[in-house]
Amino acid sequence: MGKMLMILGGALFLIGLLWHWRSSLGLGSLPGDFEFKKGNVTFYFPLATSLLLSLILSFLLWFFRQK
Repeated sequence: MGKMLMILGGALFLIGLLWHWRSSLGLGSLPGDFEFKKGNVTFYFPLATSLLLSLILSFLLWFFRQK
């Protein structure tokens, strides 16, 4: 349980760093990230970014679970 909490904490830390530096890394503006504007309302759906981060986190969790 302790190891899983440390991994989760590290993953959240990395997500925080990526969120902070997403404009310089190109995250949030990938092809497949949708942004709809109508008047003064904006809807942003980062589909490609979510899939990429999900793949990276899945790989990291798989890697650390290997014995």
